[in-house]
Amino acid sequence: MKNSPSFQQPFHLALATIGVVYGDIGTSPLYALKECFFENRLPLQPHAILGVTSLIFWLLASIVTIKYITLILRADHNGEGGILALTTLVLGSIPKNYKHLVLGLGMLGTALFYGDGVITPAISVLGALEGISVATPSLQKIVVPLAVFILTTLFLIQKRGTSKLGHWFGPVMVTWFGVIGSLGLIQIAKNPIILKTLEPTYALYFFWDYPHLAAPILGSVVLTITGVEALYADIGHFNVFSIRTSWFILVWPSLILNYLGQGALLLCNPEAVVNPFYFMVPSWGIYPMVILATFATIIASQSVISGVFSLSWQAVQLGYLPRMRVIHTSRLKIGQVYVPLMNFLMLLITIGAVLFFQSSNRLGAAYGLAITGIMTITTLLTILLALYRWRWSFLKTVSIFGIFLLFDLSLLGTNLIKLTEGGWFSIVIAWIIYGVITTWKQGRQALVPDIQWQETLLEFIPKIPHFPSYRVPGTAVFMGNNPEKLPNSFQVHYTHTPVLHDKIFFLSIITKTVPKVPTEDRLKLIPLGNQIYQLVASYGFSEIVNIQNLFEKIQDKQKDINLSNTTFFVTRGMPVSSSFSRLTRWRKLLFIFLAHNSAHATEFFKIPYHRVVELGIRFRV
Repeated sequence: MKNSPSFQQPFHLALATIGVVYGDIGTSPLYALKECFFENRLPLQPHAILGVTSLIFWLLASIVTIKYITLILRADHNGEGGILALTTLVLGSIPKNYKHLVLGLGMLGTALFYGDGVITPAISVLGALEGISVATPSLQKIVVPLAVFILTTLFLIQKRGTSKLGHWFGPVMVTWFGVIGSLGLIQIAKNPIILKTLEPTYALYFFWDYPHLAAPILGSVVLTITGVEALYADIGHFNVFSIRTSWFILVWPSLILNYLGQGALLLCNPEAVVNPFYFMVPSWGIYPMVILATFATIIASQSVISGVFSLSWQAVQLGYLPRMRVIHTSRLKIGQVYVPLMNFLMLLITIGAVLFFQSSNRLGAAYGLAITGIMTITTLLTILLALYRWRWSFLKTVSIFGIFLLFDLSLLGTNLIKLTEGGWFSIVIAWIIYGVITTWKQGRQALVPDIQWQETLLEFIPKIPHFPSYRVPGTAVFMGNNPEKLPNSFQVHYTHTPVLHDKIFFLSIITKTVPKVPTEDRLKLIPLGNQIYQLVASYGFSEIVNIQNLFEKIQDKQKDINLSNTTFFVTRGMPVSSSFSRLTRWRKLLFIFLAHNSAHATEFFKIPYHRVVELGIRFRV
């Protein structure tokens, strides 16, 4: 008897959710608990082991289950999630005097996410391969070179897209969670006293017994919740129900069993602290487990890398980053994109991190700072959302999110202590990305006074009847950014070549601060007279802009338009250095570099190459 579609669809969606959403947090047991005892940071005493295990359980319960699964997933922006979607949602809901603050937080959160994106592959793959040194200590020296090889291969195959491999992600991760949960259950059965850690008193006693170690240990415990932002960012690809169901039915129980199992093992065998995850595995199964763990970490890394690509695409659409070459690797799924420049930069930084830090333990400090920074920003933005969009009372908002904000700030503070141990790495990455984003925003604003000469459309319309009646055959499309202004491309072209085509379109591409624009609101065609039209095309920040497809749809309505005799006129702004600049010298030089190396409009908007005339304009900056 065949399964009905009503059963198959939720089943496949849940399977895909486990494979994509939970790869990062699902591979944290490889390195999280051992990081707490790294270099004898914490004595291997029963109270310490029980306390740390209790902290892990309650951190997963409070931050992941209550904060993210229950509350944050409500903050979707037309079905989309993530730091940029949340930022744009808040920007549309708050008073103007808060907008600069929210924009700054959003850009900082975006910058931190890039740090997370390069550290996740490094720490995950290293953590998986370190099982080799447990099975055969003499092979310790091959761990780093093998990690470099795997990561290099992973980044090199990104251009092929993930659609062909995606259907394997779910089954592999279901197997992973089943295995790690079973390993933990075996150890719990051998030493069930570990179940006492489910009492919150053990977590509280830990702070009482080890007050001088509580801060650095808490900074290590936070590694158990890596990947929580994926729960929120992937709403658009799945749905809230599948994310919540997968967490409660499989992911959370498997993680708890494994962490409790590692704690039970340490109570019986303190020497296993070298790598408690792999010491739970029978000697005959270590190499198969290394293979499974490597596949799991590759999936976790792939999910984060794809997330960085999607975030970069959204940032470009919203004007936070210059136009970059973007390749859409799937005809069916909008979110599957490949950004060659970001892939190359991530490859260099990730390999550099592996070669510099050499082990997952040393990368832990850098990882924790990026995670807690994003978590804190997400909470701050959600507080504003609750107050101004959800219309919660101040008392209700503070009583719920105020507690989580205290948790987040505490976790962030404990990781700041590790700044010199490796936390500086994520700060440097975030600072560079933040500098690029803010420079691009300020540079574009600095260009505004130099383009005030641009004529408005209202000033232009009365002149239309006086244009010459003779036209050259064909259609001309003049592209511009502002629908209220006459496109620069038209002004430059007509000033130097006063010839008009039979039919003229002034096309403006507008990126809305929503993920997707309904099809019925996509196009606005306004006749201006004398065969001149204004065409406004609106897109969401997660949608593909394809001019060729756009005009093919217009052809269906206006049969006299033919792409074979249509010419697209675009301008390429070339900023040049000026002695009178609103930017500091380093920002001015960076902005000019970014502008000169940004992708051409022809490629970015998918305009037919053989139908484009590009006009250069110099702007002072």
